[in-house]
Amino acid sequence: MNDETPIRSDSTTPAVAPATPMMEQYIEIKAANPDSLLFYRMGDFYELFFDDAEKASRALGIVLTKRGKHQGLDIPMCGVPVHAADDYLQKLIGQGFRVAVCEQIEDPAEAKKRGGKSVVRRDVVRLVTPGTITEDKLLAPSESSFLMALGRVKGGTEPRGGERGSATGNQGSFALAWIEISTGAFRVAETTADRLLADVFRVDPRELIVAEPVFYDSE
Repeated sequence: MNDETPIRSDSTTPAVAPATPMMEQYIEIKAANPDSLLFYRMGDFYELFFDDAEKASRALGIVLTKRGKHQGLDIPMCGVPVHAADDYLQKLIGQGFRVAVCEQIEDPAEAKKRGGKSVVRRDVVRLVTPGTITEDKLLAPSESSFLMALGRVKGGTEPRGGERGSATGNQGSFALAWIEISTGAFRVAETTADRLLADVFRVDPRELIVAEPVFYDSE
């Protein structure tokens, strides 16, 4: 005789509700911009969700709330009004954040024509980073905003010594190029491993682009 009690169907774990069409759209756009805070346009506000909302709430000192659930958990949310977005962007950029601005790219009336569950089309139309801003209202008037790129000079000595990723442990020549996009000022220079950090700090770029292989020999 089998003494085991059969599992009743009504005692199983409740199914988790799927994401709403709007949240599915947000997640898809966010996945394409993982390194940026996503300003997601909803009417007169840019909304942020999940980790972005928590980071922005702390950085901006704004209220963190919630909107619905995802996979059974509350979705953190915060938002800023569109008309004041530049003020908040300036604060975020000043703290080193990158921001992807996602706008509604169709009229909501057009979305309604496609059916009740259709979502207004949105896409990222602007990527704001410390080194690429051009708007006067976002620039500090007394500071330069250089975007710098670092590369290894072809034919230079192969890296040796030091740990992978250590600029001071590598030998050879490096190339630096930097631009202030708001004015068009552009400069290039060649430097050595011993002077690399000093030359970077001398320019003091707001943003530095470095390819990982620069500091080690991949072969």
